[in-house]
Amino acid sequence: MSDIKKVVLAYSGGLDTSVIVRWLQEEYQCEVVTFTADIGQGEEVEPARAKAEALGVKEIYIEDLREEFARDYVFPMFRANTVYEGEYLLGTSIARPLIAKRLVEIAEETGADAISHGATGKGNDQVRFELGAYALAPGIQVIAPWREWDLTSRETLLAYCDEHGISVEKKKGKSPYSMDANLLHISYEGGILEDPWAEPEEDMWRWSVSPEAAPDQPTYLELTFEKGDIVAIDGERLPAHDVVEKLNQIAGANGVGRLDIVENRYVGMKSRGCYETPGGTVMLRAHRAIESLTLDRETAHLKDSLMPKYAELIYNGYWWSPERLSLQKLIDDTQEPVNGVVRVKLYKGNVTVVGRRSDNDSLFDDQIATFEDDAGAYNQADAAGFIRLNALRLRIAAQRGRKLK
Repeated sequence: MSDIKKVVLAYSGGLDTSVIVRWLQEEYQCEVVTFTADIGQGEEVEPARAKAEALGVKEIYIEDLREEFARDYVFPMFRANTVYEGEYLLGTSIARPLIAKRLVEIAEETGADAISHGATGKGNDQVRFELGAYALAPGIQVIAPWREWDLTSRETLLAYCDEHGISVEKKKGKSPYSMDANLLHISYEGGILEDPWAEPEEDMWRWSVSPEAAPDQPTYLELTFEKGDIVAIDGERLPAHDVVEKLNQIAGANGVGRLDIVENRYVGMKSRGCYETPGGTVMLRAHRAIESLTLDRETAHLKDSLMPKYAELIYNGYWWSPERLSLQKLIDDTQEPVNGVVRVKLYKGNVTVVGRRSDNDSLFDDQIATFEDDAGAYNQADAAGFIRLNALRLRIAAQRGRKLK
């Protein structure tokens, strides 16, 4: 342990990471640098400074990363229409590579020997933080206290605080859920959610009203896309993080974005989680709509075939892997013509695409697609040869007596 003189800790200012500061100071006899990121979690991050100072921390980093998070992580992911296991929009997963990047950058800036995080030994986040760190700084050392110490519950953490004079807010009762929030989503685990049969309590949800309580009149939005990214809402151009934040507010007020799933964690176990991703739900639906108008068929199908792998890479912590970076180049190249406007209707938990247009990049030709007189734009007789050629292998197999089972 003596070779570690300074550690950069991902620090929230909460119970767990406050204990980790003191534990690192005592167990490793090292200096601790704290890093607190504002990635849109909806909480003030500046109070973490006073808490870190009270623990004797001299170097304190508090950074607003909301725009970088939306622009360089959330938006590139949505260009791929990314969904893990058919449902999850990867709100927690996509935040970890940015935090890992800043941890190793701060370690380099401050001359630290190691980084540390508060992820447990059961979850995915330990993998995501550490794979990202090793990809960016292969020689970095990582300290994961939850894999080393014997503090296994909230009660033991509070007892440690009492013993070591750490001031923490002791809220009455115990929060029934483990929650993680950022600009894209908020997640809930633990408590009654550990029973997959139990319905979540209505007062659990923070960002959305129930569909039953949503307004009786629909809300319409027009979303402007440039190269696959939403750049304006109802004609108002906005920075990336404001796009996500505004869509969260509007969609959440219409009961959009709730999800309750059992997912397969990378570490091997199944886990039940609930998620609120109001803005992301709208973004996904709208992006697929503008792509349906502007992407070539085979390009769109190729993207769809690659998406599950891309989603798995993000979920499992491989954002900085060469394969994810290569896939991103392909995905971004496909987005050059993905420009236009999508009109969506939000109503009691549903997102319905009700219009789409692209003045310069649409591949939709109404002269060919029409059911009326197409004035010779499409020779319907050509379809006969097309069908015969595609049926050839089927006819040969049938002639040889091969039976369909």
